[in-house]
Amino acid sequence: MIVKKSLTLLMVFFAVVGLCVFPQLGEAQGAVKNTETVKLGIDNIDKYLHVFAGKRVGLITNATGMNSKFESTIDVLYAKTNLVALFSPEHGIRGAAAAGDKVGNLTDAKTGLPVHSLYGATKKPTAQMLANIDVLAFDIQDVGARPYTYIYTLAHAMQSAKEQGKTVVVFDRPNPIGGVEVEGGVIKPGYESFIGLYPIPSRYGMTVGELARLFNSEFNIGCDLAVVKMTGWNRTMYFDDTGLPWVMTSPNIPTPATALVYPGMGLFGGTNVSEGIGTTRPFEFVGAPWLDADFLTWRLNRLELPGVIFRPAYFTPQYGLYKGEQCAGVQLHVVDRRAFKSVKTAIHILYQVKELGGEHFKFKRPNGHDGSIDLIAGDDSLRTGLLTQEELLDGWAAEAERFTTVAKQYYLYE
Repeated sequence: MIVKKSLTLLMVFFAVVGLCVFPQLGEAQGAVKNTETVKLGIDNIDKYLHVFAGKRVGLITNATGMNSKFESTIDVLYAKTNLVALFSPEHGIRGAAAAGDKVGNLTDAKTGLPVHSLYGATKKPTAQMLANIDVLAFDIQDVGARPYTYIYTLAHAMQSAKEQGKTVVVFDRPNPIGGVEVEGGVIKPGYESFIGLYPIPSRYGMTVGELARLFNSEFNIGCDLAVVKMTGWNRTMYFDDTGLPWVMTSPNIPTPATALVYPGMGLFGGTNVSEGIGTTRPFEFVGAPWLDADFLTWRLNRLELPGVIFRPAYFTPQYGLYKGEQCAGVQLHVVDRRAFKSVKTAIHILYQVKELGGEHFKFKRPNGHDGSIDLIAGDDSLRTGLLTQEELLDGWAAEAERFTTVAKQYYLYE
């Protein structure tokens, strides 16, 4: 009994010490602090049925469009409204298409409804697509990062709705990386693309419903817009604080942890350095066959960047850049997500890799494709190197601050 009691006291002691010394680790690994599940916009549809009454409804969605009971938004609207057509973004209506793959028109097997592609010959709904629709609804889980196409599918839909006299309804969802932190520079004139249509930062700290409100007003779309709000969500929440189920938003954003690093680490898509695409840790790995993993790790950890620790990593992509070749580099381990700065971290990694890589390192030049570094970064300042690292980050921080001042006018949640 004495031995058991002593062991119990020791276990309690070490547990308390662990919590005192490493209070941030549980948070970094996703401890859920919210005791009541957040209600998504689609969960609250019954309060907004008057918006759909007597109207023909179209829906832009994909595999992430479901309520908190795992019921597809397609099925919910099919049962509760006069749903007549579906619209598919990048990756397809069921999320099966790879990044950049064209998505064709088809018929939804379950409902028999036509599915119009918004990631193929056209990225903007045509007048013909909207001819038999009164209300165009949108329900897709966003990741909170600018170089991600879903928010521009929404923007184009809003533009078409304005032109054709239709109503847009956005079923709101959490920003999985929170609604507080804003990072990165904005898209400059002449660098607009489908991964950066408007001048917003890399990490914009808004829900998709809030962003729709900002797009509608600040960028002069002016469509008839309604946002079906969530209940129970607040700006400090990360996705695992919500109690909601996570569905992969795309093949290379498998978890909320991936979404956290993506706003910055997505920059490597504009280089000849692998960002881990083709592995089980996309955007958490970064490397190339010509890098020294141990030396790069030492250089990065020496910087003591907030909220992150690096370890040497070796990986062999199964597809994408360096398919079948072993890459040497680092893996990011976020140990304090509220201190972690994805964009700042990525810039420090990129500058170190560029220096260590020498003539091996290359940027992808502007060529009209979304992989160009200029389109991802927002202009050519990163590629040309005319600014120092400090000047670049300071300029981006100022742009993020100015954006936040404007964005607050469109917040729906505290």
